[in-house]
Amino acid sequence: MATRRPAKSKIASTKLFVLDTNVLMHDPTSLFRFEEHDIFVPMMTLEELDSNKKGMSEVARNARQASRTLDEIVGTCPDGIDDGISLVGPSSELASGRLFLQTEAINIQLPAALPTAKGDNQILAVVMHLFEKFDRKRSVILVSKDINMRIKARALGLAAQDYFNDKVLEDTDLLYTGTKEIDAAFWEANGKDIESWKQDTHTYYKLKGPDTADLLINEFVYQEGEQPLQAWVKEKAGRAVTLETLIDYSHQKNNVWGITARNREQNFALNLLMNPEIDFVTLLGQAGTGKTLLTLAASLTQVLEAKRYSEIIMTRVTVPVGEDIGFLPGTEEEKMAPWMGALEDNLDVLNGTTGEGGEWGRAATRDLIRSRIKIKSLNFMRGRTFINKFLIIDEAQNLTPKQMKTLITRAGPGTKVVCMGNIAQIDTPYLTEGSSGLTYVVDRFKGWPHSGHITLQRGERSRLADHAAEVL
Repeated sequence: MATRRPAKSKIASTKLFVLDTNVLMHDPTSLFRFEEHDIFVPMMTLEELDSNKKGMSEVARNARQASRTLDEIVGTCPDGIDDGISLVGPSSELASGRLFLQTEAINIQLPAALPTAKGDNQILAVVMHLFEKFDRKRSVILVSKDINMRIKARALGLAAQDYFNDKVLEDTDLLYTGTKEIDAAFWEANGKDIESWKQDTHTYYKLKGPDTADLLINEFVYQEGEQPLQAWVKEKAGRAVTLETLIDYSHQKNNVWGITARNREQNFALNLLMNPEIDFVTLLGQAGTGKTLLTLAASLTQVLEAKRYSEIIMTRVTVPVGEDIGFLPGTEEEKMAPWMGALEDNLDVLNGTTGEGGEWGRAATRDLIRSRIKIKSLNFMRGRTFINKFLIIDEAQNLTPKQMKTLITRAGPGTKVVCMGNIAQIDTPYLTEGSSGLTYVVDRFKGWPHSGHITLQRGERSRLADHAAEVL
């Protein structure tokens, strides 16, 4: 028995991952994400990359990038590719495995129900060939973003898994919410050497204790009961944190374009949206929690009244929920109009709050507001720089992490970016709650002094909408 044991551990040491085309088109850098394991790219994967490389879409760009990366890797091995190509150099030591390309024709008899004319089935044939070739001496695993492809592989007795590397979180319940409830026990445990002072209209509390180390900068804390408190963490040095009380936007005297906060989370959101020190805000929440309304009210106030920003730019991902309605005539703004129903609905609400002036006054206000809001398509964002703008990205859950990076890096000096969405409503193929660009930025930006996040909990649309969200 003692002589067999080393051989057994050697067999199980590294795996061979066969990549489906959609993995490379989803993340072109996936070739370097498998650490010490080897990668096999079937000929059909290269064919499908080639047929998807034309166009200006994100998928086409990723296909071209994946092809360029493969070309660079193959270029590092002038002596031939039959024995695999080391990924140590091309990946800057991120990966230590080898890349294998299919260099021979494979004749595997697939079940009659799987026609070999289909690309997916040819990739399955390659996986089956490798499985038989290594005869259980090595793990051969198909990696695909396509659920049906993984089911077919398992039905044939092959190992298959999703591509997990871009997943920020396995369980979205663990996603940072931006808020934390505290109680009397919190003050007892952390308030021994508490310092308190008033400055302008805010009260500050400096405290230190076992629970303060977990708090993040710009995280909101609240206490219910006889002595209610709403504050946020403004400074953090080791275990010492400084809390600052919030502006109460639920009071009419602090209304924002006629809008007041209807619940605690909306008040937190308005504190983020109205603070000039916060450059990046993410708002998560179900339909009807007030994401768009609060953001538009805050942006109009700061553009038209405070003159803090020069104009509002609004964009969203044009993924249709139903059938596509085909090509639309008109300018970029006119083409985007069907996607911007949410903007028009919210502007109607905000126009109703301006009060005096009658019908003429309201019409003039509407024209003034529309002149300061620019609607842009995501397709033309590359290479642009927005200076002193209020940039709103709606339906951000449909963006990939790479698209999100492309958008946020457009921000120039004096620009504020607000991303909002509902991760339960993802319409983009191959994106999940765990790998959405919105989840990605919430996780990566938490704790940065110039960003803030809030998950809005309560719907404020109507009793009908609230009940529908619960029971349907």
